[in-house]
Amino acid sequence: MTKTKTITLLGLLIAQALALHVIERFIPVPIPIPGVKLGLANIITLFTIIILGFKEAILVVIVRTFLGSLFAGGPSSFLFSVIGGLFSTVIMYMLYKWFYRFFSIPTISIAGAVAHNIGQIAVASFIVSNLNLFYYLPALIISGVITGFFIGLAVQFALKPLKIILRIQ
Repeated sequence: MTKTKTITLLGLLIAQALALHVIERFIPVPIPIPGVKLGLANIITLFTIIILGFKEAILVVIVRTFLGSLFAGGPSSFLFSVIGGLFSTVIMYMLYKWFYRFFSIPTISIAGAVAHNIGQIAVASFIVSNLNLFYYLPALIISGVITGFFIGLAVQFALKPLKIILRIQ
């Protein structure tokens, strides 16, 4: 892929991730557990890992969370999102890069969703100096498994046609 095409694609991916990040705030989640989200922007993060690589995915996460917190959030929103997003991206990249033969895309997405939740609980626990917040983790892990599976399915189904459109192997 040419440098120009890569930069253009990266810009489009950041815009899509930001749009999903902001739109998700307006989608009611039927589960009355604070912190449970669909994680729609992770579709773009996982797609970026697969198509462009780790550095580009990290850039997408950082820019998306920064701009997303400016549009709909604040400093604490940025902190929770960026730490969770970075942790999730690292885990998904490692699984995709080194263990892709053993894990499906939905499984990699589930691991990313759970990692995101662990990262957010760690940040919250650090901010309020209370490790008891980790008792909340099982509920977030269950939601992460469910949402991560569907996010992974979305990526898996979209990947083949998008590779054809982008003319990527």
